[in-house]
Amino acid sequence: MSQKISSFSIKNWSLDDRPREKLQYKGREALSDAELVAILIGSGNRDESAVALCQRILASVDNNLSALGKLSIKQLTEFKGIGEAKAITITAAMELGRRRRGEMALERNKITSSLAVFELMQPIIGELQHEEFWIIYLNNSSKVIQKEQQSKGGITGTLVDVRLVLKKALEVGATRLILAHNHPSGALNPSEADKKLTDKLKTAANSLDIKVLDHLIITEKAYFSFADKNLF
Repeated sequence: MSQKISSFSIKNWSLDDRPREKLQYKGREALSDAELVAILIGSGNRDESAVALCQRILASVDNNLSALGKLSIKQLTEFKGIGEAKAITITAAMELGRRRRGEMALERNKITSSLAVFELMQPIIGELQHEEFWIIYLNNSSKVIQKEQQSKGGITGTLVDVRLVLKKALEVGATRLILAHNHPSGALNPSEADKKLTDKLKTAANSLDIKVLDHLIITEKAYFSFADKNLF
């Protein structure tokens, strides 16, 4: 048994093949996804190296990092060798990656298309299992001033306070708004509630010379734009 365990140990690997040393001397691009996650957890179990364990974890989600990021701490700890601390480390790393994507989209700052809105908001709401409604506040040049969650858990007119939306717009000096919410089901077609809420916000905003530019329904991999579909 000791020989079997030893054969799985990363300590017995060539220095060039050890994930940490490989990253240090060859650069992060040289590592596979499993090797990068292995660095996070540090060690495997009695029968697997950290890399082999991470390969198995990734295989369970079809080697999809987005799907890995959706695994709960409880689901991760079901893998032998992944305790709560390691599961939390993986979860934190996945969340940092998600936030980085959002910041990269925000750095572009100017909204020139529905795709730019999708790239900004998908990392925030695209993979959630509940609905959230957000407002993006823009200036006259369509540059993002601020984005803010308005409601969580549903999408009806009663859950979005139009007065608070417009109050915030006046506070930050926004002259343009973009509405965005997610559909966890993956359905892209707007509901009647979506349409009524859009019209309600548009009418109220127009009275203050604030223009609602678009309303996006966002899923994990796609989006629906009211403006693109000429529903404005």
